[in-house]
Order: sequence, then C-alpha cells, then structure tokens
Amino acid sequence: MLDQTIRRVVITGPESTGKSVLAQALAEKYNTQWIPEYAREYVQNLDRPYNYDDVVQIAKHQIRQEETMALKVRPGGILFFDTWLIITKVWFEVVFGKCPEWISTHLRSSKIDLFLVCSTDLPWIADQVRENGGEKREELLEIYCREIGSFGFKFEIIGGIGSIRTENAIKALSAHGMNLPSVQVV
Repeated sequence: MLDQTIRRVVITGPESTGKSVLAQALAEKYNTQWIPEYAREYVQNLDRPYNYDDVVQIAKHQIRQEETMALKVRPGGILFFDTWLIITKVWFEVVFGKCPEWISTHLRSSKIDLFLVCSTDLPWIADQVRENGGEKREELLEIYCREIGSFGFKFEIIGGIGSIRTENAIKALSAHGMNLPSVQVV
C-alpha cells in the first residue's frame, strides 16, 4: 500500500523539454527522492524496435518503481517522478491506437498531487530514442495537458531556460503548498 502522507509530483512534457534535469534538481532542492525515467533506459537497451509488449512492461515497471521509491520518502515529503504512467497511456494511444484498460483503472485510483508539465521552449535535440520533434511536440503538449485534466489531476505548465525553469517549478510547487524545506542553523 502506498504511503498517503507523502506528496507525489510528476515532471512531464514532450521529448527534450528538460524533464530529467528538472526532476533531479527539484529532488536535490527538496532533499528527497526522484524516480528517473524508465522508458528511455528500457528502449535504449533493446537491440530492436520497441513493440506493444515492451510498453506494457514499461508501464508495469513504472508502477513497481512508485511503490518501491515511496517507501524511501520521509513522511510529509515529496516524491518526484521523471514522467509517469499517464504519458505511457498517451504513448500507447498515439503509437498503437489502443491502451490496456488496467492503466486507466490505475490512473483513476492514483494519488498524484501535481503535474509540472515542461513547455517546449527548450530546443529539441535528436538522439537514438527521441521520435517526436517539430510540431509534434506542441501537439503532444496539448494531448498531455488534456489527458492530465481528464483524470482530474492538477497541473502547471513550466517554462524558462536553465535555472529559471527550476525557479518557476519551485514557485508552482509553493503555490500548491509544497515549500522548500527550511534549513536549520546550528
């Protein structure tokens, strides 16, 4: 069973929008845990194109990661996610035209406190895993926001380059009652 006293914040958005950098930076600032993106690691280690069953395995792993990492967060703390299951749902639908129903069921029962959706104001950088540059990024940004909203989750769009992006994320978190931990002077 997941610890309901911790806050869960998902950093998400289209490809090449600084999600990993932001998730790690926020975890450091808030002195807590973050879950790195698993899909990228999984796909990079395949010696073939990914398929539907691979994405099923990725989704199942994402759920296990949340259960495991939540145990490492102090009560009242925040667990940051570098992407999450809702984006996997969109991935299923965009690439394969269908998604396992158990994913929607899991999403409806999930306790995500806030999504920080990274805007496309960072340049897209191609690599061996990325597939959606150009106008597709804007289209996916709209789809992600619509999908997040359809499940009733709160979200903020985060823009800015470099440390400004992190500062904007901290402001959004603070607006939702998640302030930086205070430093005790000894």
